[in-house]
Amino acid sequence: MNPRPPAARALPADSSLFFKLVRVVNLTARPFVETLGRAHQLSLNEWRVMVVLANHPGVAASDLADATGLDKMSVSRAIAALSRSGRLTKKADPADGRRTRLWLNAAGRRVFETVGALAKQREHQLFGRIDALELQQLERGIDRLLAGLSEAE
Repeated sequence: MNPRPPAARALPADSSLFFKLVRVVNLTARPFVETLGRAHQLSLNEWRVMVVLANHPGVAASDLADATGLDKMSVSRAIAALSRSGRLTKKADPADGRRTRLWLNAAGRRVFETVGALAKQREHQLFGRIDALELQQLERGIDRLLAGLSEAE
């Protein structure tokens, strides 16, 4: 007789590479949401938009979906939330009034620097068990995957 009911048994994880990538994203995002996100009133999507804005100040709002991999509605919500929280500056594009350009303002940069330093520590923890050659190979593989995805769209 089996002492554990079927629902209590551990489910096998899908062995596909795609599912593993999804798991990695979810397992690495969970601590952010539970700690840094709550502490700084920042959603994961807002953080993703902040990363792009910190590295590409003045990017057009319409380009953020491609840069983050998020859908346009999620990006729009993140931009609205960052604007409401006083972390973002928006300006019309002088070359095309239909486009909006975005920057992190001083408050946004402070949050980015604080959260970014902690995110870098987490990144070192995550990749600390992988040697430099393996990390380079992983990065090249992911870059090729991203390029292929961009071409497919």
